[in-house]
Amino acid sequence: MCGIVGYVGHKDVTPVLVSGLKKLEYRGYDSAGVAVIEGNRIAVVKTVGKLSSLEKKLDEYTPQGYVGIGHTRWATHGRPSDVNSHPHQGCSDDFAVVHNGIIENYLELKEWLIHEKGHVFTSETDTEVIAHLIEEYYRGDLVEAVRKTLDKVNGSYAIGVVSVREPEKLVAARKDSPLIVGLGDGEHFIASDIPAVLNHTRDVYLIEDGEIVVLTKDNVQIINRDNTPVKREIYHVEWDAEAAEKGGFDHFMLKEIFEQPEAFKKTLTGRIQNDKVKFSEFEFTKEQVQNWKKIFIVACGTAYHSGLVGKPLLEEFLRIPVEVDIASEFRYRDPLVDEETLAIFISQSGETADTLAALREAKSRGAVTLAITNVVGSSISREAHHTLYLWAGPEIAVASTKAYTTMLIAQYLLCIYLAQVKGTMPQGKAEEILSALQLLPKKCQEILANKDAFLEAARNIKDAQNLFFIGRSYDYHIALEGSLKLKEISYIHAEAYAAGELKHGTLALITEETPVIAIALQQKTYDKTLSNVKEVKARDAFVIGLAMEGDTEILKTVDKVLYIPKIDDIVSPVLAIVPLQLLAYYAACERGCNVDQPRNLAKSVTVE
Repeated sequence: MCGIVGYVGHKDVTPVLVSGLKKLEYRGYDSAGVAVIEGNRIAVVKTVGKLSSLEKKLDEYTPQGYVGIGHTRWATHGRPSDVNSHPHQGCSDDFAVVHNGIIENYLELKEWLIHEKGHVFTSETDTEVIAHLIEEYYRGDLVEAVRKTLDKVNGSYAIGVVSVREPEKLVAARKDSPLIVGLGDGEHFIASDIPAVLNHTRDVYLIEDGEIVVLTKDNVQIINRDNTPVKREIYHVEWDAEAAEKGGFDHFMLKEIFEQPEAFKKTLTGRIQNDKVKFSEFEFTKEQVQNWKKIFIVACGTAYHSGLVGKPLLEEFLRIPVEVDIASEFRYRDPLVDEETLAIFISQSGETADTLAALREAKSRGAVTLAITNVVGSSISREAHHTLYLWAGPEIAVASTKAYTTMLIAQYLLCIYLAQVKGTMPQGKAEEILSALQLLPKKCQEILANKDAFLEAARNIKDAQNLFFIGRSYDYHIALEGSLKLKEISYIHAEAYAAGELKHGTLALITEETPVIAIALQQKTYDKTLSNVKEVKARDAFVIGLAMEGDTEILKTVDKVLYIPKIDDIVSPVLAIVPLQLLAYYAACERGCNVDQPRNLAKSVTVE
């Protein structure tokens, strides 16, 4: 999730931009840069790496001026490099652009600009298209050029634009990606997030989708795309700087749980076209897919749990046997991997040492390797034959939330794509699932709006020493991840079991002091799951059920019920985990735990 800053005013702009970017470092990034109106030219300084690398370059040459834009990039299109860093310019260097988001149709626009209009591109990014379009449409009015450009692009964006043609002006716009305007005395700011401007002002405008902002040092004008002026109330920030980094949330984990609707949109963006799945990252032929006789999914921890959901999807849609392996075990068991194997490796960071070692082992045996990861240019993404990016934005909290749910969505898309290529899925079935996937952002928002119910449920379990999660089919796979979330941040000993396995030993541990979370969302196993719930209730367990909205039958069996909005059973795992994330979060808070940095754990496990 890139960081944007911009300034127009009376101060030396470069220190303002760098200071603002530092306040956005928590968002995660792999390169940084600034563009400053310096006399009759735009001076651009940018580099791969951290802000310290940019500062070293700026020590050698510091652009002088009063208008500029800055950027920290979280790579999506194009690996981290100097040339792919923002800001980007067109052919004439008269315009500079910073961008947070994804332009879905950048390839067709790029081809049009190159072949029809003679533009020359220098980077691999989607953002550079915006700079060339503004240059192409400029006829003496920067705002009009930006408006025409935005009419051309599809996707998500927050952008900042400066030009030597109108050197005292900064233009910004937003669709689906965050953007705020800071209001000062003889100076104004743009930023991706409030922390970037708190050193200068606490009065901001919160920009909404479809709006364009025109800033000079003395004025801020917000307009709609049809040029209609927009009136906006000033929002006065009361948070301190640390709280501002968290967007007003108490912890990064809670912030990232609430970012999931946006993360879902980004993972889906541009990948569903005419009721079919299409990836910009790779393309397989029918012959390639038909050649695979077996599929392995290899991962660790939360990523491994996501693979457990992917296994039945692949087997049902592709009719190919699938194994899910823990990465640290995979290469020590002489796996049956060869040239007729697809091996999928899932890792949020793309640097997980065990997963990387397993990938190398599979490649050495001739398998086709495909990485699912959140970090462009990571080791796993570089070494795999093919990579599917999550585009979820960085996670700061150690406990994974939005990365897990977007891993699930990526696997649904991948399964449907491969089945469509192979011809093993009826089109009607694909359309049904794709429609359900596109409902996920809205349905997730409905769950988050009811957060108080999860706080109340957490108070019912906060003093437990042991706790069990049970479910069947997909519900069991979600139980595993729910159990992991609870134990890693609240330190409550929690285990997940396939509900039908309770009578094979685990019932001996059920007492009135042992709460049970029962997940009952899959209709094909619903009655059997309720039978298992009755077994634990007969041993006096306190049971919290997780069910589909409108399910009143479960109320006859459980002590408390949490609901998710109605959605097709097959995609319910994506929504089902959100209440369990919130349950774990609030239980940890009630117990006074360090939610974002649980003891003994690290975000990226780079040792075996």
